Amino acid sequence: MKDITIYNTLKGRLETVSFKFTHENTTWFDDVEENEIYRIADAFGALLIQETGYSYPILLGDVSRSDIGNNQQKALELLRQQI
Repeated sequence: MKDITIYNTLKGRLETVSFKFTHENTTWFDDVEENEIYRIADAFGALLIQETGYSYPILLGDVSRSDIGNNQQKALELLRQQI
């Protein structure tokens, strides 16, 4: 487990959580460009989306990797809806 800071949309704030990215709970995307999704993970009963760069991963409730078909574009669309 590793402590990471995430933005929790369910609580509307940054928080530090313990989480381990594994092949069982995470999808990584190769050949990502700037402003794209680096990885998505099922975490805490929600979807954790991390963009490229230095932004915090974003936790979105009521959705999982399987709900969006492990699709990078759908994850980006979900993220843009939150901003």
